[in-house]
Amino acid sequence: MQRKPGRPKEKKGENLRNVILDQAELAFAEHGLAGTRVRDIAAVAGVNQALIRYYFGSKQDLFDEVLRRRGSDISGARHVLLDRLLALPEPPTVAQIIRAYLQPQWDMKQSGPNGAAFVRLQARLHAEPEEHALRLRSEVYDASAKRYIQALAEALPDIPKATLSVRMAFLVGTYLFMLNDLGRLNDLTDGQIGEIGQDEMLAQLVRFLAAGMVAPVS
Repeated sequence: MQRKPGRPKEKKGENLRNVILDQAELAFAEHGLAGTRVRDIAAVAGVNQALIRYYFGSKQDLFDEVLRRRGSDISGARHVLLDRLLALPEPPTVAQIIRAYLQPQWDMKQSGPNGAAFVRLQARLHAEPEEHALRLRSEVYDASAKRYIQALAEALPDIPKATLSVRMAFLVGTYLFMLNDLGRLNDLTDGQIGEIGQDEMLAQLVRFLAAGMVAPVS
């Protein structure tokens, strides 16, 4: 099939798309949607604004694609980890289910500057109440989250599923805060905590969230 005039070759085009998405990810994480200018993204990506419009359309469309790219990776990893747990001979524990849900986000945070930027950007998105942000979060994350809620319901048959769903929302808010504001721990403890490694932090968080998930329903 003959390409349209001016259309980048497929491999080169895919590379350019990723360069644009990487730079947009850093910019949106730093400045948010409103504070980011497409011309600034174009400048650091080494392309013109017309090419960004060609690939992504509007700035909102570019923002959405940035969220979908790594958000889909996180959701996909969650599906894989849950499948592995459910394939084990013994039913998974609540702590195992929670750790499997959190692990992809933790891995993303430590994967490099862009992974860390995406985690900050994701926290920004969760703080946005606008209908568009809610739809985007639902599109990217709901399928995997609902599978985990179902897995928790099977592990905790005495707790209503609606209650577990609410507790899952508490879980999401807690881990996003901890991923993005670890310095707050030293503020609250007058500097006594010192450095806590990511693995130890994840282990402590899993224990805390598991205890909340299994708490009796009054």
